[in-house]
Parts: sequence; C-alpha cells; structure tokens
Amino acid sequence: MAEKGASRRTLRRLWSLPRRRRGAVGHSRPDEIMHQDIVPLCAADIQDQLKKRFAYLSGGRGQDGSPVITFPDYPAFSEIPDKEFQNVMTYLTGIPSLQDTGIGFILVIDRRRDKWTSVKASVLRIAASFPANLQLVLVLRPTGFFQRTLSDIAFKFNRDDFKMKVPVIMLSSVPDLHGYIDKSQLTEDLGGTLDYCHSRWLCQRTAIESFAVMVKQTAQMLQSFGTELAETELPNDVQSTSSVLCAHTEKKDKAKEDLRLALKEGHSILESLREPQAEGPEPGVNQDQLDNQATVQRLLAQLNETEAAFDEFWAKHQQKLEQCLQLRHFEQGFREVKVVLDTVSQKIAAFTDIGNSLAHVEHLLRDLDSFEERSNVAVERARALSLDGEQLIKNKHYAVDSIHPKCQELRHLCDQFSAEIARRRGLLSKSLELHRRLETSMKWCDEGIYLLASQPVDKCQSQDGAEAALQEIEKFLETGTENKIQELSAIYKEYESILNQDLMEHVRKVFQKQASMEEVFHRRQASLKKLAARQTRPVQPVAPRPEALAKSPCPSPGIRRGSENSSSEGALRRGPYRRAKSEMSESRQSRGSAGEEEESLAILRRHVMSELLDTERAYVEELLCVLEGYAAEMDNPLMAHLLSTGLHNKKDVLFGNMEEIYHFHNRIFLRELENYTDCPELVGRCFLERMEDFQIYEKYCQNKPRSESLWRQCSDCAFFQECQRKLDHKLSLDSYLLKPVQRITKYQLLLKEMLKYSKNCEGAEDLQEALSSILGILKAVNDSMHLIAITGYDGNLGDLGKLLMQGSFSVWTDHKRGHTKVKELARFKPMQRHLFLHEKAVLFCKKREENGEGYEKAPSYSYKQSLNMAAVGITENVKGDAKKFEIWYNAREEVYIVQAPTPEIKAAWVNEIRKVLTSQLQACREASQHRALEQSHSLPLPAPTSTSPSRGNSRNIKKLEERKTDPLSLEGYSSSAPLSKPPEKGKGWSKTSHSLEAPEDDGGWSSAEEQINSSDAEEDGGVGPKKLVPGKYTVVADHEKGGPDALIVRSGDVVELVQEGDEGLW
Repeated sequence: MAEKGASRRTLRRLWSLPRRRRGAVGHSRPDEIMHQDIVPLCAADIQDQLKKRFAYLSGGRGQDGSPVITFPDYPAFSEIPDKEFQNVMTYLTGIPSLQDTGIGFILVIDRRRDKWTSVKASVLRIAASFPANLQLVLVLRPTGFFQRTLSDIAFKFNRDDFKMKVPVIMLSSVPDLHGYIDKSQLTEDLGGTLDYCHSRWLCQRTAIESFAVMVKQTAQMLQSFGTELAETELPNDVQSTSSVLCAHTEKKDKAKEDLRLALKEGHSILESLREPQAEGPEPGVNQDQLDNQATVQRLLAQLNETEAAFDEFWAKHQQKLEQCLQLRHFEQGFREVKVVLDTVSQKIAAFTDIGNSLAHVEHLLRDLDSFEERSNVAVERARALSLDGEQLIKNKHYAVDSIHPKCQELRHLCDQFSAEIARRRGLLSKSLELHRRLETSMKWCDEGIYLLASQPVDKCQSQDGAEAALQEIEKFLETGTENKIQELSAIYKEYESILNQDLMEHVRKVFQKQASMEEVFHRRQASLKKLAARQTRPVQPVAPRPEALAKSPCPSPGIRRGSENSSSEGALRRGPYRRAKSEMSESRQSRGSAGEEEESLAILRRHVMSELLDTERAYVEELLCVLEGYAAEMDNPLMAHLLSTGLHNKKDVLFGNMEEIYHFHNRIFLRELENYTDCPELVGRCFLERMEDFQIYEKYCQNKPRSESLWRQCSDCAFFQECQRKLDHKLSLDSYLLKPVQRITKYQLLLKEMLKYSKNCEGAEDLQEALSSILGILKAVNDSMHLIAITGYDGNLGDLGKLLMQGSFSVWTDHKRGHTKVKELARFKPMQRHLFLHEKAVLFCKKREENGEGYEKAPSYSYKQSLNMAAVGITENVKGDAKKFEIWYNAREEVYIVQAPTPEIKAAWVNEIRKVLTSQLQACREASQHRALEQSHSLPLPAPTSTSPSRGNSRNIKKLEERKTDPLSLEGYSSSAPLSKPPEKGKGWSKTSHSLEAPEDDGGWSSAEEQINSSDAEEDGGVGPKKLVPGKYTVVADHEKGGPDALIVRSGDVVELVQEGDEGLW
C-alpha cells in the first residue's frame, strides 16, 4: 500500500506540471493555452480571416507600453462580416500580456486613400465592437483636398457621433503620427522602422499555438498512462508478469518518443523565433517577439519537468514490476523444488531396509550413494534458490514477508535431507559393521572346523603329534579374540538401533555356531592334553581273538579303516566321530553357502520385480497423461482454435490404439503383476496368460509411421505447445508416442534378468517360455512393419496366412522354359530380393531406396512374384556354398537359388520351410486315409480321363509317404493341400518312381509333384485325357472283381505300368 501511495503522489505531481502556469501563450489570459474551460480561438482556426490583413498586431508599443493595433488601408473593410471582424479583434487583443492589455490598446487607422464616409463607418464599427480597453485612436484621414476639407467640416459637426471612452485624433499626415508613436514602433508603411512580415507572424503564431496544444496532449497522455500503470494489478505467474512488463515498457518507450518529438518541435520553433534577431542589422526585437520566445521557453521547461517527473514515476514502477517478476520466478522455482524435495523425502523414508547379509548391505549402500547423487541436483538447486531469496531481501524487495519464510523452509528441507541421508548411512554402516563381524565369526568357525578335520588322527596318538596338534588348536583359539563375538548381550546393546527380529535371530545363530565350535575345540584340546601328558609304554604285538571281532556288531567301514591306521583303542572310537563331525561341518558349510547364494538371488529377483512394477506404474501414468492431456484436448471446443487444419479428425492417426493399450495395462496387466510381488520367480506365468493381449502392440507399431509423418507436419502447432505447457512436460509429444515401442522391448530385458536369477526355481520354464514369446512378438512386430511396406500386390496379404519369416537374399533363377542364354547369364548375375515366407506362399519383392527421416526412413518393397507353397520344393544343400539353398516350383520347372547372408539364417529358413511342407504332408496323409476308407470297394481300373485332381493327389500322397519312409530316396518329401472333391472310382493308383525331372541333390523337399493336368501336352493346346507315364505304382485299394482278364490286386501291391491304351486300359 505504501508503494501504491507513493506512485499516486508522483502521478499527481506529474499531472500538476502542465497546469502550473495558466496564462495564455503571450501571458495574456489565464484560460488561454494550457488550461481553458472555454475553447479559445487559434490562428489555425481563423487563418483565412487573418490572411486578409485588415488588422494586425505589429508588436509596436506606445510611449507607456500600450500595444498598437494597426488597421491598414483596406478598401473592402465595410464588406467584412461582423463574425470575422469580431474573431480577428478577439484574437489580436488576446495575444499581449495581461500587463500590457491593462494599459489599453492604441489603434492606428490608416484611411489616407479612403473617403470620409468610409472613415466614419470604419471608426464607428471599430468603436462599437472592440473587445478590449482602448487608450487612444489615431486616424490618418484622407489626403485628397476635397476629402480632407470634408472630413474637417464633418468631424466638427459630427463630433458627438464619435464620442468614445477614449479620444479620437484625426491626423493629417504620417509625421503627425510620429508625434504620438515612435517611428521604431511603427511599420514601414507608416513611416516607421519596425520589421514586420504578416505571413511570417502568422506562421509563428500557428506554430506556437500548435506546440502549446502538443504540450497539453503530451501531458494528458502521460497522465492517462501513469493512471494505467498505477492501477495495474500485479500478476501471479511468471509469464503474465513478463508480458505486463514488456507491454508497459513498450508504452513507456512510445511515450518517451512523443516527449522527444515535442521537445524537438519546441526547440525548432524557438530557433525560428530567434532567427530575425540574428539576421537583423540591429539587435532590437519587438516586445511581441520577446513574448513569443518566452512562451516557447516556458513550454519547453514544462516539458522537461514533465519528463523528469515521469522518469521518476516510471523508475519506481519498473522496479516494482521487476521485483514482482523476480518474486514470481522465485515462487515458481520454490514450488518445483518443493515437489522434488517432497518426493525425495518420501523415497528416503522408504529406505527402511538395513540388509540381511553383507552383500545386501553393500548393495543398499551403493543404492543410497546413487540416490544421494541423483538427489543432490535438487538439493543444490534448493540451496541456490534460497541464496537468491536472501539476495532479494538484501536488495530491499517489497515482498520480504513472503520470501523469508520460503528461504527458511528450503534450508530446513535441505538440512533435513542431509540429516536423513547421514542417519541412513549411519544405520547402514552399523549394519555393515555388524554383518562383517558376523561374517568374520562364521569364517573363523569354518576355519576352525577345517582345522579339526585336517588334523590326522594317527599322528595325534603320539606325544609329539598330540603336542603339535594342541599347539595348532591353542594358536587358533588365540585368534578368536579378534574374530569371534565376545558377548551376545553386548552385541545387542551396541547394535540396538538396527536390530530387528530377523537380524537378532541371525546373530543368535552365529553366536550359537561359534559356541558349538568352541565347545568342540575345548573337547579336542582336553583330549590332546591327556595324550600329550601320557607316558609312552612299549607296545607288545598281540594277535586279535576271533571272538572279539564276532562280538563287534556290524563294524562300519570307518572303524575298519581306523583299525588299520591306528593301534590305539581310543583312536578307533574317535576316528569315525571326527570324520562324521567333519562331514557334518562341511555339509553345514555347503548348506550355509548355498542358502546365502539363494538368498542373494532372491534379493536380486525382488529388485527386478520392483523395477518391473515401478516402471509399469510409471508407464501407465504416462499413457494416461498423454490421453488426457493431448488426445482428449483435441475434442475440447475451447482448444479447437489452436488446432491446425492438418490435425482435424486425425486423432486416431496420431495416437493409434494407445487407449486400448492403456486400458489393458491399467485394468488387467498391472493388477496381475502386483499379485506376483511375493513370488517374482513365477511372474512368467503372468506374461504367458496375457501373451495374446500383447498383439495389440503390433497394430500400434504398424500405425507408427503414419503417426510420425503427421507429427512432423504439425509439430509446430500451437495446440501441442499449449498442451505441453499445461502438463509441464519437458519433452514434446513425439517422445511420449514412442513409449509403447520402448515398453514392449523393455519386457524382454526384464525377463532376461529375472531368468538369470531364477534358473533353479520353480518358474524358470515359464520365464523362458515368456521370454521366447515376447521375442516372438517383437519379431512379429518387426515383420509386420516390413509387410505393410509391400507395394504392387493385387491380392489380400491376409489370405496368404501368417507371416513366418522375412529377410533379404541374393537370388539366381534357372527356369526350363527360359532362353538358354538368359538361363546361363542369370546364374552369374544375382538379384537382390526380399523374401516373405507365409504359410501358403512365399513372396519375392525388390527393396526400394530409403528416404526421409525417422519412421519415414522405413524401406518399401515392390512386389515381383509369389510361389504357392502347395507347389514348392526345396533343396537344402547346394554344392560350393554353405549359405545357398534352392526353392523350386512345379517339379523344378522354375528353380530359385537363394543365398542367405549367413549359414545360420539359411538354416533357420530351411527349417521353417520344412515345417510348412511337413504340416501340408500331414494334412494330405489324413485326407488320403479318409478317402481310402470311403472307396474300399473301388476297382484298380484305369480312369477314362486323367484330369481328375484325385488321382494326381493320391499319387503325390503315396509318393510322399514312400519318400518319407525310404532313407535312400533322393527326392525328399512332397505335399499338397487336401482337395475337397471326392476321389472317383478306379483312381486308386499312386506313382512310386520319381519323375524324370526330379532333382538329384540331397536334401530335396517338395510341396507338390507336378500335376498331371499341367503337363507339356496341355501347354501344347491338348484338352483331351492324359495318359499315365510308364513306371511303378502302389495300389491304395483292393480290387478283386472284374472279368476273367482282369488283374486282381490288393492295397499295398506294387505294379509296373508298361503302357496305357487309347481306351484307358492298362
């Protein structure tokens, strides 16, 4: 309020400056130029009337300083309208100062060339309408004899008509005039020396009055601007404050520019007023010119004072706005830092784990160090912000009461963070110290057990051996002072701050193990002391009695070995005990080590699961943020004006099926993942159960190139910038549109980590299967991205079945129908083709140039040809190159030699093609068996026509079966899709000999033998029945009926066809 009051006082001072002098331009009237309630006359308003020059104010003065108004000879004086005459008189009498006008005016009426009647009329008119005080009226009467005589007589007889408040003196000549007014105060036409130019006088009066108006308008403009500034409310955010400051600065600069122009105009007028003084031969200047100069100087002084007052006011206002902007920056930074520090406090509050093993505690300490390093960025920013606030306070900021508490809170949060980090580090250091002591104690126990187990029993039976073993034990026990836990109660008291139930139990078990080991040592020590102190007596060899052994109930192998190595009965008893203890100790040690390893793996699994859940929750939140902050806003009418035309009705293109992905993760997958928090090794089941749902990512990735293209076209749209500002996102929308692609690839990394730590767990197989499935989805997504880039294919790619594989290869062609030269040249010039293997066909495409950037850089593929898998065969090995294999069509009528980039890629393709052909073979076999059952009564007679698809199909099926079972077959497998048409009667033969065009290379696979209805005869134009090729055939149905000449055959018989007659008889 104090600041506002000071601003208003400065503002009142600013407004009072133009009112300080209220006189006219020529110091004549208080309501003339600067502040007039009645609008005064200006030279510009009556310029045409003044130009007539029937009266003028030359600047001359009488002997007592009376202003002189001259009425020159003007023949049309009587024709001047009264309004014009009154305006000119009012204007001229208003120019001199108040002091001069108070003395009264002297009127000089020049009528030397006029008539008496006109003189009389002029004098009477002037006397009747003159608006100011008159001191003297001097009339130069006509110079003609007649008119002079007439005027003398008329004036004497009409003196009463000229009765005025001032005397009227008739002058006969100009010298008479000089007796009343000095020649220096009269113009040249009246015989004087006064320099007067009416046009110049008129221009100066117009300029002075215009300048006075400019000064007044400038003052009013500054008053209005100052009121606006004083009444402006301070904004509450950085952007608004910056906008207000910029707007006010622009207005201030414009006001200053207007002031500068006004001052320039005033100085220019003043220089023009001083020019006659500088150019004239005499330094004298008339009083009116001096008054004009004084008026302009006074106006300039007022402008300077106005500018100084405005600058003072603006400096205070600008300082306040700048301090407001500083405050808003400080408050915004405070809010941002406060949120980050609160998050940091929440996270550090969650650091409650003190570790359950030495490795775990070291891992927690590393996590704490990493967390502190990441958080120090926010802490340092908070400290810097606090210093900025203190600097504002030192600079006497107006909002000290608001800044000081925030600085204190920032320092408190930083100190609290540092204290909490130090406390957590202290607890973890205590825990680390305790676990090291426990680890040292357990290691000491293990070494002691190893020492006991390594002492040979037979050597201990002698006095020297017993003493040596005793020294080893005593020396080892001396190391217990540094390594073992002394008192359990002291440990509990010393580490009370970190002990929980589990850790106390662990300490108790370690102490118990230590006590048990010490007890064993003391027993061994006592025994060895007895052996060392016993006198050695000569031993007499005594043969053992048989009954002694008979009385021994089932001696163990250990006892027998002990009897062989020792001659002491006590040693016989202690041998197996020591070995058992040693084995038990080793077993405990191995179990302890395995348990610790499993525990460490469990911790790592929990960490991986925690990362999976945390990133999943963050992913769901990011998707929701994009859908609500961008996608939903595209339908918001209030944001419609920010949308560019290219974005209208393009929400589905830009965001794809992101909403579907969000609902799946938020409603289903995230909740199911949370159920595996306590058993992370089983999380693979969750992925397997929802693997089909992950197919939605394929649709999203297929739309991604369109989305990317649309974003590149409209990324500069104001809509996206406004949404990003509202969400306070540091990254633009395209970074968030990439999140689903990044997430689906992240799963396989997390599953690999989980599998790495779960190899011996129950869910390892599920994890492996889930990993394979996710990788399969990634491959399918990648394949589909290539598949949608195919151009030129007329059919529906969906009809070709599932896309199994895709890749780029070098391809040679070898077609039998081609020209010989073309065939030979083709073998040496490979084509670069991109192959797409579907369940029902393999497509050959040509890869085009990659253009654009980002997703627009994806390649395109021009369709060239396709091969139906029902008629495809392969040769796995091609001589001379391990990376080549053959794909042949219609019994090698068309052969494509394919070279893969690596042998591994070749093997993968061959295996996949083999799977397709095998599945087709199985389908054909099942169909053949079904038809064989239906036509068990059919005859093995030749068919009247050879165009039936049944016979070709049966022949191919039987041939495939025979090749599959015959290890020496060079042809390999052949398969074709089952046909819907049922077999005709008499078509029960299957060809067993390979075709004349069959390949001779090993590893051949065929999806269909060349059909009968596609032979050379058909190509030559024949449309009649086709004859069977001579060769061996297998009967697929029994045939016993017929005439006496008929051949009786049974299913499975092999017959050789020599020739088929014209009537179809064999």
